[in-house]
Amino acid sequence: MEAFTLLLQLNPLNYLALGVFVAVWLGLGFWIEHPGAKRPSVTVLMSERRRDWMKVFVARDPRIFDSQILSSLRQGTSFFASTCIFAIGGVLALIGNAETLQGFATQVGDQTPLLIWQMKLGIVGLFLTNAFLKFVWANRVFGYCAVLMASVPNDPEDPTSYPRAAQAAELNIRAAINFNRGLRAVYFALGGLAWLLGAIPLLVAALIVGWTVWSREFASIPRRILLKDTI
Repeated sequence: MEAFTLLLQLNPLNYLALGVFVAVWLGLGFWIEHPGAKRPSVTVLMSERRRDWMKVFVARDPRIFDSQILSSLRQGTSFFASTCIFAIGGVLALIGNAETLQGFATQVGDQTPLLIWQMKLGIVGLFLTNAFLKFVWANRVFGYCAVLMASVPNDPEDPTSYPRAAQAAELNIRAAINFNRGLRAVYFALGGLAWLLGAIPLLVAALIVGWTVWSREFASIPRRILLKDTI
């Protein structure tokens, strides 16, 4: 009951800022994965290159290069998953250390109740948890992709070669999508720390993080390079 009363004490701007922050995160994710045909995202462009990879993979012999690429992709997911675990642990430790939080609040001259500070950090923890789950699932799906790639006959004339390669490509794409979702969650977890400074900083962080993610998908040099081969 006390927690509910404290939440009611937050001014509407805080709820607006949080709503905008979450909306930008969800909206950007949908836009990146379902862009218009005239302006594809890096994620969509790379999906086509992954399909091309699996078509070439059928006739490649030996396939050491392909296994090295997939191993590198899985290592990336493992690294970020491990990093998220440490970050989540740090956030939980900070939430549980009331004295440290109270000391920080005193230094910045903020009289906000401790429970509100813990709630704000909890939002950061939720984003990090989401990122961790996405990275773990991406790692698992890359594993599925590896098994399916191993089942592709090294003979372009075999009737099962290209269908299985196409399945491997789709699994690879799904793993990459989850990996990208994890990265976006990490970006927004970092942006969520701005809420500790107030609602206005959180709104500013939503715009900055949103612009950063958008520009990398729709206005980056890698995107222009990819488009040279497709248009």
